[in-house]
Amino acid sequence: MPDLLAHYPLTADTYHELLDASGTVRPHWQRLFDQLQRSTPAQLRQRQALLGRQIQENGVTYNIYADPKGADRPWELDLLPHVIAADEWQQLAAGIAQRARLLNALLADLYGPQRLISEGLLPAELIFGHNNFLWPCQGIQPPDATFLHLYAVDLARAPDGRWWVTADRTQAPSGAGYALENRMIVSRAFPEQYRDLQVQHLAGFFRTLQQTLADQAPRDAEAPLIVLLTPGRFNESYFEHLYLARQLGYPLVEGGDLTVRDATVYLKTLSGLRRVHAIMRRLDDSFCDPLELRTDSALGVPGLLEAVRRGRVLVANALGSGVLESPGLLGFLPKICEQLFGEELILPSIATWWCGEAPVLAEALEKLPQLLIKPAFPSQSFTPVFGGDLSEPQRQALAERIRARPYAYVAQELAQLSQAPVWQAEDGQLQPRAIGMRVYAVASRDGYRVLPGGLARVAAVADAEAVAMQRGGASKDTWVLGERSPSGEQWKGQRSIGVHDLVRSDPYLPSRVVENLFWFGRYCERCDGSARLLRIMLARYLDGSDPQALQAAVELGESLMLLPDAGELPERLLAALRGDDWSFSLRSDLQRLQWAASQVRGKLSRENWQALVELQHDALALEAGEPDFGELLDFLNRLVMSLAALSGFALDDMTRDEGWRFLMIGRRIERLQFLSSSLAAFLRGSGAFDQAGLEWLLELGNSSITYRSRYLAVAQLIPVLDLLLLDEQNPHAVLFQLKLVSRTLNRLHDDFGVPREVALSGLVGRLAAFDLGCLEHPLFGEASVRAALEGLADLLQGIADASGEVSDRLALRHFAHVDGVSQQTVSV
Repeated sequence: MPDLLAHYPLTADTYHELLDASGTVRPHWQRLFDQLQRSTPAQLRQRQALLGRQIQENGVTYNIYADPKGADRPWELDLLPHVIAADEWQQLAAGIAQRARLLNALLADLYGPQRLISEGLLPAELIFGHNNFLWPCQGIQPPDATFLHLYAVDLARAPDGRWWVTADRTQAPSGAGYALENRMIVSRAFPEQYRDLQVQHLAGFFRTLQQTLADQAPRDAEAPLIVLLTPGRFNESYFEHLYLARQLGYPLVEGGDLTVRDATVYLKTLSGLRRVHAIMRRLDDSFCDPLELRTDSALGVPGLLEAVRRGRVLVANALGSGVLESPGLLGFLPKICEQLFGEELILPSIATWWCGEAPVLAEALEKLPQLLIKPAFPSQSFTPVFGGDLSEPQRQALAERIRARPYAYVAQELAQLSQAPVWQAEDGQLQPRAIGMRVYAVASRDGYRVLPGGLARVAAVADAEAVAMQRGGASKDTWVLGERSPSGEQWKGQRSIGVHDLVRSDPYLPSRVVENLFWFGRYCERCDGSARLLRIMLARYLDGSDPQALQAAVELGESLMLLPDAGELPERLLAALRGDDWSFSLRSDLQRLQWAASQVRGKLSRENWQALVELQHDALALEAGEPDFGELLDFLNRLVMSLAALSGFALDDMTRDEGWRFLMIGRRIERLQFLSSSLAAFLRGSGAFDQAGLEWLLELGNSSITYRSRYLAVAQLIPVLDLLLLDEQNPHAVLFQLKLVSRTLNRLHDDFGVPREVALSGLVGRLAAFDLGCLEHPLFGEASVRAALEGLADLLQGIADASGEVSDRLALRHFAHVDGVSQQTVSV
């Protein structure tokens, strides 16, 4: 039995979550600690490995810009939960609910009568100088006077055990989705303990959020459509946006997916425009409307504020709520609470001084070595500074800057963070780490409801004075002990769904998502074609036994612009594989594939996404180290297999809805274009009468096995062309794909009323009528055969060009919405 506390330091001036001052395990921790003591290090490592697998399989990420782990940095989750006793939580939850109610009332005053400013309870400079005080929002009254639908508060525990507020999050609070995902994962690592300790459930909090938004959305006798607005995949918490949208049942949209017509917000879908009744935003205030707020924003929705002003759409949280995130407000809240509610503030803020008042400035400068200096406004672009970390000259320089612009600075006491146990797999021991906690409250019909748990964050190293995920910290699940609500953990919707409510396609599929599915399909096929052709060239270059076949393949690569036309062949092959400055390289196409996939992650299964993650890892390996042609050939073999797996997912793993249809259209158009272009260039090149050239052409068309099983003979021109051109049973034949694309476009005509594609239909007839008999050399002579091949190449190039034009017309009609058919408004 391991002694988990053998090397656990206990400091007298710090509150330890696990141990009391005498080193005894606290009562609410005892049962979980006993289970840990009974576990072997191997068992705990197994539980830790389970967490890692769940994070990887679920694709849980937290993006940090310029992070060496990549744009999709895996979420860090500690094995041990943060445990809070029921009686302690009751007082904490009461304080959080009171604080949310207070801040909501504060917003109502700031964007209404502004009595708190006129009565001297708030300095005007602190409010009107803040970037997120939005004058265009003045006078707007949201439904039920609810400005804060979702509120978050950052907490730290002092050495005496009391909780203190370090920051309020009122604009677009993040982390609730991560807290829910943490719960799902950690409860599986400790299932018996989770059940036996009666950990309070989280699902009711999110049901309340659903209910509040549905109740307050301006319905106009319609079923409300609520969307979650994200700034996009490069946002650090994009996974959470996607995760919450799935859990809440809301379409995940970006600003470009929405449009405002006659002060009404609409979602652009394939079927037309659908009215949006409520927007749960994860976009900062000023970015939401480039017409009235920040004019350089490419993330918002032009005209959104006017729609809010007229009461045509609900935005949660209300625009302008970010003004309350200034740390300078913390010191004014106790008196405001007494003024508005006649109550003392239950949950105190950590000692904070806004330097805009002369007496406060003098006190802050006197205590500067013991304080943390923060910006009062987000426009002040400097990192918080610990006065104690500065030399005397640096402190003097900082003091001078504060005296010059005192209103722009806030001084705050250092939070003496409590210490929570983390398990160190390396030595099988528990070690203390500084911990902070973010807790959430949601507006309901009966006031604010507090999430019974939260997002706890622990420092990455011992003796850290601050906790931040950006600095390598990890998260913890928070277990609040006590009796569970009878509703249980199961996620339940707010309405009963009957037979007449059944839906067999996504009615709110944004055009942007469909467009990215279309290009996801195209890039899957494009990468497959490029990888096969590069594999052919690389294998024949390494073999060196047939320079004529290699030359024919190189000519084809040049014709398709896959291979640069300057330099020695080895350098050209490397550029085609992994070149940074060659936009047609395989590496570039793989990056485009990953980009398109990241935009449609919500439409892909977990297994499909995991296959893409593994493909991305392989692609990163392509970029690293010194190139070795043998390793690169092995990479191409694995890549072709991975791309075949993606094809299988598309065929067998996805529902046949509109998104899937356009993904498959993209695949078919790309394959048709690649096959037609490749065959046209091949027939004009030097390999048409070369057996080795015909062999690799079959390999390029993924038809070698079919040819051998049919003919039991070496590759010859007429049967090869029959298989790759005219065989309607071969999915890698041009005629097969041409007919398939033509039929698919006709179905789009039937479904959406777009004009029929007559050009491709005519090409189907011309290709099907081509007589391979004219290529029989002994009958017609070499000149005649050459002329026939030239004519066939022209026909194939015409098919390739027509398929590209079809792609452009699809984009205009269904993605850009520039024609009359696309402008219709769909009533729900």
